[in-house]
Amino acid sequence: MSNSIVLGSRGSELARAQARMVVEALQRAAPGLAISTQTITTRGDDRKAEPIDPQAGRKGLFTGEIERALLAGEIDIAVHSAKDLPSDITAGLEVRGALPRAPVEDLLIRKSAGDVIATGSVRRQHQLRWKYPGTTVVELRGNVPTRMRKLLASDWNGIVLARAGMERLGYDVSGRAFDFEGASLAVEILSPSDFLPAGGQGVIALQVREDDAEAKAIVDRVNHAETLLCLQAEREFLRLLQGDCGSPVGVLATIDGSEMTLRAQFFEPERIEPRAACVKGEAISALQLAQRVWDSING
Repeated sequence: MSNSIVLGSRGSELARAQARMVVEALQRAAPGLAISTQTITTRGDDRKAEPIDPQAGRKGLFTGEIERALLAGEIDIAVHSAKDLPSDITAGLEVRGALPRAPVEDLLIRKSAGDVIATGSVRRQHQLRWKYPGTTVVELRGNVPTRMRKLLASDWNGIVLARAGMERLGYDVSGRAFDFEGASLAVEILSPSDFLPAGGQGVIALQVREDDAEAKAIVDRVNHAETLLCLQAEREFLRLLQGDCGSPVGVLATIDGSEMTLRAQFFEPERIEPRAACVKGEAISALQLAQRVWDSING
């Protein structure tokens, strides 16, 4: 096995924190391994790039350039936020592993009472209108600190962010409030029973070339099998639905013993309430469970 490996990651503060988590896991699993990290600017990170057409979706927006570097052999392992990965598998690449999943909930972060809430996620926009009737939803982009700074500088009442990202950046959101740059912000943990997360939310995915046996062996040392199995089920459902992080769909797989539960929501433009389905079965049948959920939600 090679004694060195190159990781590839986005350059945002959160992406760097996640890459450090991968480095630390690899160092524990393979103490003699030399690890370096290459920062790659994606189309979603490039402020000079042409604005993204909302109708075109966000497939590959934060992953395409990293995958190209992986295919070109410039890096050995790509580190992704799993929810950014398109559900269609890129030819020649494999999502080989995942670190243990972080909490999957979304957070409603408020600076004041009121019904003006900002989020760039169409899934969250639909969920807010469903569970909080009368909400005015405002579009929001940027990394986590940028989004919170926009909240403080705006007349909005709150924003919605993923709990996993906040905690990986070091914010304690387990209580009812936290401090950000001198301001106290209230925090509500939204129940995933209603606010079903994006597929892959809270998962750090590790991607390799299909023909790279050494990289596969290294990833296998740190892979959390249960998380990867859940991720595979969620991604298969998204593939069947042809939905990714830019679609109004939530999906979550959980495992209890040998049983997997797979739940999904899908919002249609003309309906406030989502179409929803939930199935249970053997965890080893993740792909079959995804098919059953897809059949049910489209039935």
